Amino acid sequence: MALKVLIVEDDSNIAQLLQLYLEKEGFETQVAEDGSKGLNLFHESSPDLVLLDIMLPGLDGWTVCKKIRETSKVPIIMMTAKGETVDKVNGLEMGADDYIVKPFEMKEVQARIHAVLRRYGSKETAEKKLTFDKLVINMDSYELLVDGKRVDTPPKEMELLFHLASSPNRVFTRNQLLDEVWGFDYFGDSRTVDVHIKRLREKLEGVSPKWSLKTVWGVGYKFELET
Repeated sequence: MALKVLIVEDDSNIAQLLQLYLEKEGFETQVAEDGSKGLNLFHESSPDLVLLDIMLPGLDGWTVCKKIRETSKVPIIMMTAKGETVDKVNGLEMGADDYIVKPFEMKEVQARIHAVLRRYGSKETAEKKLTFDKLVINMDSYELLVDGKRVDTPPKEMELLFHLASSPNRVFTRNQLLDEVWGFDYFGDSRTVDVHIKRLREKLEGVSPKWSLKTVWGVGYKFELET
């Protein structure tokens, strides 16, 4: 069965080009020219991936991404004519899986789609629940339980904590975390990782002496587990 891609793009020329190319590559496609229609189509058709423009009439791409993330973990690739760091950070914060700047080559779009789908597929088959002393990280339900209580946690914070905790005591650089958790080659301000770590620490600090989020100065971060 063909994978379904929802294209949310108000430039009809770009939307048509993407649609023609992706259908030639074997994908089934649907197109929405504004954010509201994009959301409606998303809920009606349950696509396997969303190509989402940022600058849209009505609801912008960031808002659409945020609303999709309220109910779904489907891969989202953001598209924009801007290459500014602030756009990348916003896309990351809202839960996007990748980011592509216009004008782009169709082969790049295809490569990024396949890369995101591979990552998504590997996440689907991997262990989705980790349990430590007074801590449960459940990626099936995207729930974080701290000392038996559910703590509201945004998707990217959950994914970052899960990634670190999946490899206890391994040190990850900021660039590794951006690439492996957010999923794109992010050449810009790596402080987005620091911000997420800070927020996680506010939720987890002092909960248990058996584990902690540690900073390895000059390198990055690790989930330290007492042995």
